[in-house]
Amino acid sequence: MAGMTHGGGDDEVIAAINVTPFVDVVLVLLIILMVTSTAIVKASLKVDLPKAASAGASVESTLNVIVMPDGKLLLDGAEIDETTLAAAVRREKAANEKVQAVIAADKRVPYGEVVHVIDVVKTNGVTSFALNIERVPTPEQATE
Repeated sequence: MAGMTHGGGDDEVIAAINVTPFVDVVLVLLIILMVTSTAIVKASLKVDLPKAASAGASVESTLNVIVMPDGKLLLDGAEIDETTLAAAVRREKAANEKVQAVIAADKRVPYGEVVHVIDVVKTNGVTSFALNIERVPTPEQATE
């Protein structure tokens, strides 16, 4: 039988629970959790303002703003001007307090124009926003 010894005449069943394998499994799961959570955080560059109280909460509504190289603005795929963007941001904020803006800009767009779009979004009520970036593989990922 599995719990019995064959040599010394002790025919007692081992009744103690060995927690070492359990601790090993828990530690491996903890390491996996820590590694994947840092990879998820590195995948996006978020700009959280001090007033953002729900930093990790799910977002019910998102405004997608794109700044094109020629200076055109797109809101959710439709071309708009700055005043229309401001009105749309105010309208979304009034409809949903947890609205977030995702701002994407071509890398040829001057930094000042991106900051201006961020300012338009913030001054019209949306304090939670993120900058959309293209993910570049790390040297470890490139060799795989």
